Amino acid sequence: QVQLMESGGGSVRAGGSLRLSCAASISLSGYSFSLLSMAWFRQAPGKGREVVAAIERSDAINYADSARGRFTISTDGPKNTLYLQMNNLKPEDTAMYYCAADFRRLATWNIWEKYAYRGQGTQVTVSS
Repeated sequence: QVQLMESGGGSVRAGGSLRLSCAASISLSGYSFSLLSMAWFRQAPGKGREVVAAIERSDAINYADSARGRFTISTDGPKNTLYLQMNNLKPEDTAMYYCAADFRRLATWNIWEKYAYRGQGTQVTVSS
């Protein structure tokens, strides 16, 4: 099993920054954090869940158009933690942010339901 715990959300003004963290706890024998494909998703009130960024086994990275140039996804292997550095935040970035993980390489990295392990979310609110 893999348990994911997000943190780092909060309320900021437009133009501000936040860094989200997702700590992974892995209890499967023979599996390690370095084997995970991971992603950040978000869901705004009244809208569907959308991918923000994904990183495959700590190397290949993909960003949604809305995140590219402002957000950075990264991992810290020794800490078993996924990060999302968010800069120049806009009110439209307001959403619940979730992390997701899977030990498979996912061609469909942008689909929430494809990930076997998912967190409970952390709220980000950006005011104008």
